[in-house]
Amino acid sequence: MSEGHVDPTREAFDQFKSLPRDEPIQMLNLIRYRDKAAYPAGHENAGKDWSGADAYREYGRTSGPVLQRVGGRIIWRGKPRVTLTGPSEEQWDAGFIAEYPSAAAFFAMISDEEYQRAVINRTAAVADSRLIRFDPREGGAGFA
Repeated sequence: MSEGHVDPTREAFDQFKSLPRDEPIQMLNLIRYRDKAAYPAGHENAGKDWSGADAYREYGRTSGPVLQRVGGRIIWRGKPRVTLTGPSEEQWDAGFIAEYPSAAAFFAMISDEEYQRAVINRTAAVADSRLIRFDPREGGAGFA
């Protein structure tokens, strides 16, 4: 199994920041939970014996109001079942797409003080993840 990815690298975040900020974006999230949440010592949730899934639910509960405040929303969520194409060792517990009215709204969310307190739950919860920015496109009958 590959080393987990929880936070973006500086290079990836710099690339993200270089893209337009005034256009709507969608963020594909793939999440694999830790068996046991890993909170820093002294955190109010340390010692609660939570699973990674429990900690991620707390992240959703505490970050959700900030997501809504910046105009974001979850437009799709699902439970991954099998990877047909891709590394078989990449197994995911959850997947969802968050939509933001602009990349600036995403930046506003991640810099919000309430979100900064909430994201500790995400870090405690996640063993591995993928976060991929997409520019929304209209649907159609074909794949292209």
